[in-house]
Amino acid sequence: MLRRRHVGRVTFREANDLQRALMEAPDDYVLVMEHPPTYTLGIRAVPEHFLVPPSSLDADVVEADRGGDVTYHGPGQVVAWAIVTVDDAPGAGREHVGRLEDAVIATVVHFDPEGKLGRVGRLEGYPGVWARLDERPIKIAAVGVRTERNRTGHRRTLHGVALNVDVDLKAFDAIVPCGIPDKPVGSMRSLGLDASFADVEEFLGATLDSALGGPGSVAAVDRSGATSTSERPLLRRLRKAGVDPDAGVELRSRKPSWLRIEAHMGTEYQSLRKLTDDLRLVTVCEEAGCPNIYECWASGTATFMVNGERCTRACGFCLIDTRKPLPLDPTEPDRVAEAVVRLGLHHAVITCVARDDLADGGAGAIAATVTAIRERSPETAVEVLISDLKGDIASLELILDVRPDVVNHNIETVARLQRAVRPSAGYLRSLTVLARAGAQGLTTKSGMMVGLGETVDEVEETLADLAAVGVSIATIGQYVRPTADHVPVARWWEPAEFDDLAQRGRRLGLNHVQSSPLTRSSYHAGEALREATPLPLPARR
Repeated sequence: MLRRRHVGRVTFREANDLQRALMEAPDDYVLVMEHPPTYTLGIRAVPEHFLVPPSSLDADVVEADRGGDVTYHGPGQVVAWAIVTVDDAPGAGREHVGRLEDAVIATVVHFDPEGKLGRVGRLEGYPGVWARLDERPIKIAAVGVRTERNRTGHRRTLHGVALNVDVDLKAFDAIVPCGIPDKPVGSMRSLGLDASFADVEEFLGATLDSALGGPGSVAAVDRSGATSTSERPLLRRLRKAGVDPDAGVELRSRKPSWLRIEAHMGTEYQSLRKLTDDLRLVTVCEEAGCPNIYECWASGTATFMVNGERCTRACGFCLIDTRKPLPLDPTEPDRVAEAVVRLGLHHAVITCVARDDLADGGAGAIAATVTAIRERSPETAVEVLISDLKGDIASLELILDVRPDVVNHNIETVARLQRAVRPSAGYLRSLTVLARAGAQGLTTKSGMMVGLGETVDEVEETLADLAAVGVSIATIGQYVRPTADHVPVARWWEPAEFDDLAQRGRRLGLNHVQSSPLTRSSYHAGEALREATPLPLPARR
């Protein structure tokens, strides 16, 4: 199976860590994307090919493990990486590069019916794709590939091609592009083609599908821009993503029977409420309006929310307070640990608001909470449900270094609906957070909602991507609209459909799938960990 993913604009480092995780996946992948301004140095890069000090550039500078010399990536350039299995025959790697180049050539020719770019193809002795080969050749696409064996012994490819559609060519003046001093770099736009970036990106992706053995499955983030309508931004984003917000479930309509819960405010519930009040703790159960609060609190289970109760993001599905956050309370980790001890928890879940206002995104406080629990209750399994920390690997490592028993990060929805539902996050970034945690040998978990306008096939594609980056546990639950200001419910999924999603997830390789209308991220979290890891948990450092 070849799975093509159009993931939008992402950093080189995040995409690279994701492709490293996909090296171990059973399926082949093509990642189609765009990078912010970035200079990359291949394994044969010559330092002198930077014509200015790298530190003076307003761009990332990254050492890459691909072939080739130094090059530039930036907005207006379609980047396509292929993570596919190739055989061991002599020349198989070169044949793979040829297929990538052929796809680029076919794409450029398709958008140039009048022949403005002259003859387009390869230039003997120079990798990549070139235009005006019968005149002075101009490079319009770079190629850089490597092959490695994964843990199962399969030979897999990394990296791929970068086609200049409408990239800022001045950025190449800072380097000797690909180590070639006497041949210029151009773009489709600079040579007279007025093709849209989105059209070129889609065509190149489809052409790579054919070249690499497709057709495969496709998932894409919504890359559409804003419109001039006066409609609320949330509703605009939904329409752009293909969801009609007026066609969903009425806010005041009666919920189906499987979503109606009877309140049970018994002794255990009241005791936990008193405990959280006494210790001045915040629970996501209350802040997010979780429907399972009565069941969980009655069993003495709660999910503690740290780093305050105000979030710096405004996701379209979430009820959490979005006013300006308050400073962190340094006593909070010890107070959470005290609650864990008093409750005698075997499994503690620590979640957080997004704190983009903090340099480390609040990661240090999460790590301190894990440490405090371990010191007071060493037998308690600790699960953290974290934000994406804006993709910052140093912040993430603060959490990974304390070795939580589970690292949970919710992907929330399918690729197409990401921008509509959570505009401050990203599909690839979420996969990369999970991939980075999995690469450290930690058990990873992710969750998503249905009822936002997704299809069954899109949910399955998301589950496939989670399994591909090593996620062990997935949760799937019905989205319920908190207020009229939030994303409308597109439809109610029935219990049998949730059972079907669980079966699909297990077939794709997920160890445990908790899927039901009332499932939320930390619902039955302890049971999920035990089912997903029947063997003893790895030793903590």
